[in-house]
Amino acid sequence: MLLVQFKSKDGARHVGILANDTLRVIDGYTTTYALAQAAIRNKQSLAALADSAAGSTTVKFADVTPLAPLGHEDPAHTYVTGTGLTHLGSADARDAMHKKIGGDVESLSDSMKMFRLGVEGGKPAAGSAGVQPEWFYKGDGSIVAASGEPLVMPDFALDGGEEPEIAGLYVIGDDGQPYRVGFAIGNEFSDHVTERQNYLYLAHSKLRACGVGPALLVGELPQHIDGVSRVLDKDGKVRWEKAFVSGEQNMSHTIANLEHHHFKYQLFKRAGDVHIHFFGTATLSFADNISVQPGETFQIEAPAFGPALSNPLAVAPTKVAQVKAL
Repeated sequence: MLLVQFKSKDGARHVGILANDTLRVIDGYTTTYALAQAAIRNKQSLAALADSAAGSTTVKFADVTPLAPLGHEDPAHTYVTGTGLTHLGSADARDAMHKKIGGDVESLSDSMKMFRLGVEGGKPAAGSAGVQPEWFYKGDGSIVAASGEPLVMPDFALDGGEEPEIAGLYVIGDDGQPYRVGFAIGNEFSDHVTERQNYLYLAHSKLRACGVGPALLVGELPQHIDGVSRVLDKDGKVRWEKAFVSGEQNMSHTIANLEHHHFKYQLFKRAGDVHIHFFGTATLSFADNISVQPGETFQIEAPAFGPALSNPLAVAPTKVAQVKAL
């Protein structure tokens, strides 16, 4: 099932079930957050509740404004986080990576050591904890852009590049239990030039906007996901394009292991909070020496997630931060 949170032409918020480019509007719920909370409290699956609440009203996807698939009315109650070095990539990339991480561990870079740890221990038996992945914080709900909205980077950024990824979307129940609402296609978006200067700048490079959606995939993630990432020039023509793969079949960690190492922290189990957690990628235009310019557009799509995620790149001016003493 694919759920879409959207605004109709009159500006009203709705949630709908997407099938064949048509949305069947869900009655009684104007946000996926409210729908998820009701499912948790009623001890009902999200898909079952959505299906039972869907009415007879339908609208074409092309006639609505999609919103990010999940959020909290207070953006401070949404955590946006992620993991890296989790994907094996294509067969060729996989073979090359295994050659890089072979041999003496001490001769490897810290990144390659981390990747090797994942390959060796990122897929534990069900119910067990495997090796912890790289982890990073991106921001709160204020950085999340819906499809069609710009990804705004600060003017001090050295780069603004896409990272086509799958994100897990979660709501914390009243009892502190994390519930996975579903998965969405995402553009994790980072400053790769800053990160390349020194890997200790990773934290800085990740404090950027991100794109998520437009559809929420309810249920389990397929083992294999095929997708395509593109950069469109200012005229809408494809300037760069590359296929990417995701899903556990193409990862060095299980989704359950990545979830465990995020939600093992009590900080991330506060009742009512929303979490958007990116699972990583092995494909980016930056690796092909593409520098995306303001006014150009990122487009990421995968058939399992319905409509493509599309976000133009924009730049915002910043001032030197000044702190005032009280």
